[in-house]
Amino acid sequence: MIKKTAAILGGSILVAAGINLFIIPNHLLDGGIVGIGLIGKYLFELRPGMTIILLSIPLYTLAFFHNRAFFYNGIHGLLVSSFFIDLFYPLSFWDAPPILISSLLAGILVGLGIGIMLTADISSGASDLLALMLAKITNMNAGIIIFLIDCMVLLLGYFTVEEVTILYSAIMVTVIGITTSTILSLFKKDRHSYRF
Repeated sequence: MIKKTAAILGGSILVAAGINLFIIPNHLLDGGIVGIGLIGKYLFELRPGMTIILLSIPLYTLAFFHNRAFFYNGIHGLLVSSFFIDLFYPLSFWDAPPILISSLLAGILVGLGIGIMLTADISSGASDLLALMLAKITNMNAGIIIFLIDCMVLLLGYFTVEEVTILYSAIMVTVIGITTSTILSLFKKDRHSYRF
């Protein structure tokens, strides 16, 4: 319980910091449900954290009926990370570093946050939850699955949000995928569930 609590808090703070310090100020786009939440922020000024929660409801409902362990492990990560994303929103008004540096730093922070949570079987959003479930079924690395989902959301953002820079967003998502996969490979005890 202590390990899971520490993973939720630490991972959520890292994800929220990466999003608000580097992603939002540069109109970068993350993947998965977080990316869709950012699209909502850029287009309609919606609160990203609350949007993430609302969009995650269908998959968490599915998990509740088919895999309660994923549901219980994921719901805490979803709520806490979404809370911190909206709590840290005032940080997004700072003078962020240049977009390339921001994309790299955001990728490292968000990737570390997701990786820390995944090592404790905690997900921070529906796309992470989906990756965990698919990893158990296919023996693929959850970080690689997240990367593929992220690419689809990037394409959606590219065609809907004019300010989104697809190149730097793609660099950031790649760094997130590499960082998450590295954390899982190094620290996940049940490595066979996450290895490609």
